[in-house]
Amino acid sequence: MGLLNCRSTLLRRSLFSGAKPFFPFPVTVPFLCTKMSSEPVTQNAAKLPQDYPTPLSPPLPSISKDIELARAMTASSKSSLFALSRSDVLYEDEWLMAVNKPQGIYCENVLGSVPRLLSDLAESGRINEGAEVTPPELHLANRLDRDTSGVMIITKSNKVASKLVKAFTDHRIRKSYIALCVGSAPKWERITVKSGHGRSKFGAWRVYAASDVGRSLPGGSIVRDMETMFEVLSVNGQGSFKEPEFLKDEDDMNIIVVEEKAFVDTDAKKDEILVRAYPQSGRTHQIRLHSQYLGISIRGDVKYEGMYEWKGRTYDAFELHAESLSFEHPITGSQIMIKAPLPLWASQALQPLTD
Repeated sequence: MGLLNCRSTLLRRSLFSGAKPFFPFPVTVPFLCTKMSSEPVTQNAAKLPQDYPTPLSPPLPSISKDIELARAMTASSKSSLFALSRSDVLYEDEWLMAVNKPQGIYCENVLGSVPRLLSDLAESGRINEGAEVTPPELHLANRLDRDTSGVMIITKSNKVASKLVKAFTDHRIRKSYIALCVGSAPKWERITVKSGHGRSKFGAWRVYAASDVGRSLPGGSIVRDMETMFEVLSVNGQGSFKEPEFLKDEDDMNIIVVEEKAFVDTDAKKDEILVRAYPQSGRTHQIRLHSQYLGISIRGDVKYEGMYEWKGRTYDAFELHAESLSFEHPITGSQIMIKAPLPLWASQALQPLTD
């Protein structure tokens, strides 16, 4: 029998106090009481938890927090003293310039040192005729992680900046990177990885299933598509360097469409693998995440399971290099390709290992 909801306070008090109730008119008690519904009240019901997609890459290792903090402090101190030199300039005209960003330097500090560099170039006569010595607006057209070295484009006007940023957004700029990884030597020579990309509930960037693209994530963001093509250049120093070759997806039949967690044999023999990566999208930490998924994390990349200590040495940064950018000049329309020289660790990786 259901609970009774009595509508008359007077009646309720009389019934349970033993006093004789007084009514100036006839009252039928059953009609004063109603049976309460046993159905849940949706207005006050708690909201069901959101069905968020499950990340397929591991969470950040506990060791990474302290190491990353120490690296950030070192980089901050180092960056505050940084100044571009003439040898860092890879390309320069009156609309933009490209520089070779060093490892362990923040992009903002590279940008901040450009006016002094332009002034030095003008004094030495190296700056092109007609170029402004102190341009009013300098912009970063692309950003690199703190520990990533290589090609960085700096524009000299708002107009050029907006055109290049749109070109990056529309994926009309072709990019190649070099990375030194540690893991089991892959059986593939070239492979393409397609997956989802987004932030987990703890704010870390993670790999998601390709089928999760478009689904909502904690914080209001969504899973976005992420695609990277890899090619092996050398394994334990056995191999040779070759120029970047930009291919379309259909030219590479070895494709992984991520839908489940990767299996990595942690007990397997570890090799040093020099790879070139061609990111087809521009997601944060894209190459680092996909390298981790393939079981060949970048050496020194503690955030994504890269070796912090390797062969008796501790690594203070991960080894990733923005090798080249190829794009249509935003003003002249000419096709240009800008390349940065290989860092020392990449050149050494092309030499046979010695015991």
